[in-house]
Amino acid sequence: MMRKYAVAILGATGAVGQRLISELEKSKIPVKQIKLLASKRSAGKKLKFKNQEIIVEEAQPDSFKGVDLVLSSAGGAVSKRLLPEAVKRGAVCVDNTSAFRMADEVPLIVPGVNDEQLVNHHGIIANPNCSTIQMVAALYPLHVKWGIKQIIVSTYQAVSGAGKAAWDELLQQAQDRLNKQKTTAKILPTASAKKHYPMAFNLLPQIDVFEDDGYTHEEWKMIHETKKILFNDQDSKKIKVTATCVRVPVEIGHGETVYFVLKDEKATTAGIKREIVKTPGLVLQDDPENQIYPQPLLAAGKKETFVGRIRSDQENPGAFNMWIVADNLLRGAASNTVEIAECLVRDNLVRVSKQQIAL
Repeated sequence: MMRKYAVAILGATGAVGQRLISELEKSKIPVKQIKLLASKRSAGKKLKFKNQEIIVEEAQPDSFKGVDLVLSSAGGAVSKRLLPEAVKRGAVCVDNTSAFRMADEVPLIVPGVNDEQLVNHHGIIANPNCSTIQMVAALYPLHVKWGIKQIIVSTYQAVSGAGKAAWDELLQQAQDRLNKQKTTAKILPTASAKKHYPMAFNLLPQIDVFEDDGYTHEEWKMIHETKKILFNDQDSKKIKVTATCVRVPVEIGHGETVYFVLKDEKATTAGIKREIVKTPGLVLQDDPENQIYPQPLLAAGKKETFVGRIRSDQENPGAFNMWIVADNLLRGAASNTVEIAECLVRDNLVRVSKQQIAL
């Protein structure tokens, strides 16, 4: 008899949480029971799962009694506090936050790239940063065929990645500007910053806080997550990665310009396009003559990663440019999380080791 699972969604009322519900409905995971968990403020709200009305509960440690699988997107502080409690009660957790990504004992997974690492989990699996997911997904088939030795990425990240309040502020600022009214900024580039700047009709070359070396933490994440995913070592010297992350006045959909250098200089643009076309989850949109290329507006609401503008660097053999776009809330969060859960179910890994790692 097929095993069925009790599933909890932590952060169910948020933008990613609601997409987790939708993706779980469409998934291959046999669900026998669903729990929707959120903050005390959201408790009592009603959401639907497969046409069944579910009352949102306040998330507490004992909320995870009897739960097999937790899909989490409720903020790093909440994950650090509650997910170890869920593991103690026997649940396996897939977390969308940065809380556990760099922990050595926590697999950082992009299905189709490194899901073989799931066998090593101790109850918590981390979903990578949304920008990292789409870049690694697009580059991985090229890495397998030709080897990648260097990546230089610049991101153009949608405001929804900063949360609903930032998204609402963008829309209000845009309306104020169009009405020739004074705009206010209270959230971006990051809530903890000393200064805040308008996002509407602007670009902000700061996502998250600055580190001592001048890189932002978002840039740090892209560099070290990429190394961990590809080589299971966040400080790997097998690949060089650098990043510049920019917030742009787009609602949904991150764009990335990626410059990459392959070990095998025999690779061609045509060959790269063929690898993209035959890789599940990737969609090639690359027809300059007809102005076909990936765009955030067209990617919103889709689970695929869209790739275009592939061209060789005429000055450096083995080097290429690529433009990548994906829905950051769906492909970069909810969809990847549910795909990880599907891999756990497929491989019978929805179980917690008796020798749990202290997190």
